[in-house]
Amino acid sequence: MLKKLLRTISVLMVMALAVSFMSPVWADEEEDEETPGERLSGIQWTILTEKAGKYGMLPVYPRDIKDGTYEVKVDSTSPFFKVRKGEIIVEDGQITARITIASTSYLYVFLGTGADAGTEKNDGWLEPEIVDGRTVFTFPIDALDKAIDCAAYSKARQQWYDRKLVFNASSLPKDALLVEIPDYSMIENALLAYKIDGSEDLQPSPGKHRPSSGPPEPISVNIPDGEYSIEVNLIGGSGRASISSPTLLVVRNGKAYSRLLWSSANYDYMIVDDSYYYNLTTDGGNSVFEIPITVMDDPMSVIADTNAMGDPLEIEYALTFYQDTISSKGKIPQEAAKVVFLIAAVIIVVGGVINYFVKKKRS
Repeated sequence: MLKKLLRTISVLMVMALAVSFMSPVWADEEEDEETPGERLSGIQWTILTEKAGKYGMLPVYPRDIKDGTYEVKVDSTSPFFKVRKGEIIVEDGQITARITIASTSYLYVFLGTGADAGTEKNDGWLEPEIVDGRTVFTFPIDALDKAIDCAAYSKARQQWYDRKLVFNASSLPKDALLVEIPDYSMIENALLAYKIDGSEDLQPSPGKHRPSSGPPEPISVNIPDGEYSIEVNLIGGSGRASISSPTLLVVRNGKAYSRLLWSSANYDYMIVDDSYYYNLTTDGGNSVFEIPITVMDDPMSVIADTNAMGDPLEIEYALTFYQDTISSKGKIPQEAAKVVFLIAAVIIVVGGVINYFVKKKRS
């Protein structure tokens, strides 16, 4: 009887672990490029690219930097070609750059556009080194704080993808620079704040200068106040992040709110109709947000800010909540896991008591 009880406990524990890990985990490894339409259909493709550099940036040439080897921050206009580590070597009036990409998805880079690189391999196709499973490209650059065309050839897609790179002079040690670098972020913010001519092409920093028309109005639901489960579908981004479904539906004063659990710990805020909602998780676990549900059975546009790619990046998503799936809170995977663990704990305690009395009776 005791052996049978222990087998039951083992099965329950395995079930609990399986349920608790149902949501996929965000991978830090980079994906290769993809065509937007291959992931999304019928909605606007999320713009993942960022602008290169800051407004008004002036190039910093080799003559402006002391000879030496320095780590440098490198911005890329493609999140699929994120530079994990940048390094420059300044010597004899020249700058040699080394960039490390986390993945091994690219066979070549070309200093120019993919159209200029052509389809036949030539001396301009720069091959990488593979160091500790990462791709390292080495090439000359003429200046920092300058957008550099750099096409990358995808191994999987067998085609060139264009991006721009900016090596940030402000990230160098101060004693390495022979010139003073302006605070370009302050300049951008001033232009945005005062709407000076030329600022119309700038994008505001996350969380700043965004107009607000007040908090969005949650949709009314004809069920008693309390906590329920509801199915939700997420569309948008690169497809690597997800939201646990069913998710928690909270009804307060007849209004619907959702508590969303992301598959990543890297989201710090969400935006619904220009109102901000911040991550409720404080222990380093996956990001959780409680947001109002403004519509059901139709896509609801939201923005989520992630720092998984280095610099913060706001990504547009569409959430669809299905009203006919509203059910008991127990259907939520995390709640089901709690129940299974609780049952397992009770069985363990009861099993221990039975085992104690069996041994006592035998003695």
